[in-house]
Amino acid sequence: MKKMARSLTIYILLAILVGVIVYPKIRPLFQDPAGSFPEGVSRAQGFQQRGVHAHGKVVQPERMVELINSSGTLLPDEEVELSFETSGKIVSINFQEGSRVKKGDLLAKVNDRHLQAQLLRLQAQRRLAEDREFRQRTLLSRDAISQESYDQVVTELQTLDADIQLVEARIAETELRAPFDGIIGLRYVSEGSYANPNARIARLIRISPIKIEFSIPERYSGEVSPGFPIEFSVDGLDGHLPAEVYAVDPKVDVRTRTIIARALYPNRDEELKPGRFAAISLQLSETPDAIAIPTQALIAEMDGDRVFVYRGGQAESIYVRTGLRTESHIQVTDGLSFGDTLLVTGVMQLRQGMPVVLDTVIR
Repeated sequence: MKKMARSLTIYILLAILVGVIVYPKIRPLFQDPAGSFPEGVSRAQGFQQRGVHAHGKVVQPERMVELINSSGTLLPDEEVELSFETSGKIVSINFQEGSRVKKGDLLAKVNDRHLQAQLLRLQAQRRLAEDREFRQRTLLSRDAISQESYDQVVTELQTLDADIQLVEARIAETELRAPFDGIIGLRYVSEGSYANPNARIARLIRISPIKIEFSIPERYSGEVSPGFPIEFSVDGLDGHLPAEVYAVDPKVDVRTRTIIARALYPNRDEELKPGRFAAISLQLSETPDAIAIPTQALIAEMDGDRVFVYRGGQAESIYVRTGLRTESHIQVTDGLSFGDTLLVTGVMQLRQGMPVVLDTVIR
């Protein structure tokens, strides 16, 4: 037991000895930086006397482009849900799902035998009316009948013509024809089913060209108009594709404070499909020789925006006016000149006239 107590005492004495030797060396690591300043000098005063380390950037002309990034949706150039104008039993379907059709192609038809019978009867009656009109006209030329008798025959013929046109129009309603060139989608009915004007038969779309619908903030409403070029990208396709605005909604959406615009892309190979998400990019303006500064170098205050420049070894505060803004840079329109050394780091610690030590200068 005494041996264990003696060993423990030796270990404690060794630990104390090591602590006495090592502590003076590691003591500065645990002290507040203000402790390195003379007694009675605050941390801020110490920095002012010693100088703040910062990085500088020499202001030079830069090309600056104002871009708007938005999101949009691809829409077909034309799209329609096909349905009959009348009710009846479907007797034929003349298209394959997913096939291309031309404008005017007969896609489907409902039973029209009763209308065809009416048409035959009216056509037979018209032939008799034509013969009667011819005879009455001949008699009228010889003054064998009155003008009134001839007018009655003419009226009967015109009535039959109107009835024939009405039946032909009803027959046309039993035919479903393509309103434009496009690709027909999946059909929702089969032959033998009963159709009515509310029943969808299929969907017809045209995707060449294709539309891109997107929104822009209301403050840019006067800058985007028909003919304005845009670029967009979609997942799965490399690079950006060009398109051109063809229509802008004249009304601002009161909920989002944005304006809806639409652009056209040729889509000649039909590689883009409607419904896909698109990332939109609009270039509004470009300045080839702008003064562009990093956003972190600008200090926004109640009385204006300001920056710090390096002059004579000290920080000098300058109020500036700003213009274009991008994700990483801001254009300065007044307050800075080419050749000034802008301080871009440690700006929140800087004060007017504070000594500055430049670690690096970016040119």
